[in-house]
Amino acid sequence: MSPSLSGAATIPALAGGTQLSLTVADIFHAQRVIYPSVVHTPLMPTFALSVACHAHVYVKAENLQRTRSFKIRGATNKLAQLSPEQRAHGVVTASRGNHAQGVALAAQVSGSSAVVVMPTDAEPLKIAATQRLGAQVILHGATMSDASVKAREIAQQSGRTFVSAFDDPAVIAGQGTIGLEILSVLPDVDAILVPVGGGGLISGIALAVKTLKPETLIIGVQAKQMPSMRVSLEAGHPMALPPAATRGDGINVNSPSERTLALVQRYVDDVVEVDEAEMAQAMVNLYDTCNLVVEGAGAVGIAALLNRRVNLTGKQVVAVLSGGNVELSTLVSLRQ
Repeated sequence: MSPSLSGAATIPALAGGTQLSLTVADIFHAQRVIYPSVVHTPLMPTFALSVACHAHVYVKAENLQRTRSFKIRGATNKLAQLSPEQRAHGVVTASRGNHAQGVALAAQVSGSSAVVVMPTDAEPLKIAATQRLGAQVILHGATMSDASVKAREIAQQSGRTFVSAFDDPAVIAGQGTIGLEILSVLPDVDAILVPVGGGGLISGIALAVKTLKPETLIIGVQAKQMPSMRVSLEAGHPMALPPAATRGDGINVNSPSERTLALVQRYVDDVVEVDEAEMAQAMVNLYDTCNLVVEGAGAVGIAALLNRRVNLTGKQVVAVLSGGNVELSTLVSLRQ
């Protein structure tokens, strides 16, 4: 990793090294595969936010994606790689909601079926949205790790293919198409801020961007309540944190994988944290200034900019708004 922008110590290398069988060619291939099913979301300049952040701030509006989240990208690419026999048997996954909807829609489009295991504290909005897309939802466990164990058990017992939310090269390649889109619209981008949960999104974006424009800074942003990637980076191996509640539901993942940790170590410049109040402030600010409904996890990049977690004064900066699955009433309540 490059020297930390936030002043933290440089993260040590992953002990033993994990083989990374993924290249930018895989991401270009994913872009061709998912094009018919996935929206090329807008890269929008912001004006009030740019003034407030003292930078030229753009937002990559994945909250306007189908299913209102970037997750449809990786899910579509993964389902496209399954054989007809695998699709006939169906898929199973674990998710708090955004990946669940991505897999449910990708399964529906490809003529497959989906079972989704969600932690017991999953948001009702996301449970209902997943069911509307035709998936069977099973609530199990307090963490994503618990839900993933259950989903893998179902895969073994039923013959369904397990689709990881982040620990899969096809999923990571699909998410990396966001990096290609950013570079196609703003080739002189100086820095990209990316929400971090399990690390699949930032791994794909960082691999794409650092391969094609290595001087661009890639900065991950986590919820202070669940900093599993930062803790794992400091330890040099994946660390599983205890359950914790956070407004950043979409990045509430208590451990990265060996694969995503290794990719983050190799390609990401820094990982910073924002707290609950800062997320709420960013959600309200995005709605007030850009008329965008963004969930807590999707707003962390803007939260980091507004609260000076990184110094990007005068730079061309993109914040990835990873999702918008949140009730409008929640935004109204944040003003009170």
